[in-house]
Amino acid sequence: MAELLIVRHGQASFGAENYDDLSNLGRQQSRALGDTLRALDWVPDRMITGSLMRQKQTLEEMGFDGAAEEHAGWNEYDFHDLLNSRYGGVAPDDVITDRKTHFRALRETLTEWQQGGIASAGESWLTFCDRVERARQAAVSDRVERVLVVSSGGAIARLVADSLSLPNDQMIALNLQIKNTSTSRFVFSKEKFFLHEFNSVPHFHNAERAALMTYS
Repeated sequence: MAELLIVRHGQASFGAENYDDLSNLGRQQSRALGDTLRALDWVPDRMITGSLMRQKQTLEEMGFDGAAEEHAGWNEYDFHDLLNSRYGGVAPDDVITDRKTHFRALRETLTEWQQGGIASAGESWLTFCDRVERARQAAVSDRVERVLVVSSGGAIARLVADSLSLPNDQMIALNLQIKNTSTSRFVFSKEKFFLHEFNSVPHFHNAERAALMTYS
């Protein structure tokens, strides 16, 4: 059976003017993952990213040869839009800049969004689910053995939850524990698609690289 390896992008620039840009640490994380995959003799036959800068930068830093495809279905939900919409247009400063406050508010916001709330958001929960599924279908459409996708935590968590028939609140729990540059592995054939491994970080399994691990 073929493999779909989905990577969460490296650490972005939380609290900066442009979040959608890898931090220096995010670049190191991405290079470490690329080195580890090559050491394991895992080289992709096909590469796909979403359209976000941090996803493309992650794949670039991983250092594989060949051109990548782009599919916006792998993009993250727009959490800035969701938070701003929930707070009536502009989220409080601490919701954007303070990590603890941000993730508490994000959890509450995602729950409300999943239940059909936040009608002013640019994307509904059902639309998000549909585009992630369409991205999955496109990724497994070719007859190749190894597909590498660089995506984001929300899309990955949605795909994992759907493959295991988990409730929506579990998708949120999965989302908020996915490490930067972790890998989630699925195996597939024409008829089958199932989860094989979740949130793995083989590239951080030594004392020196363990310091590179982040969740946001």
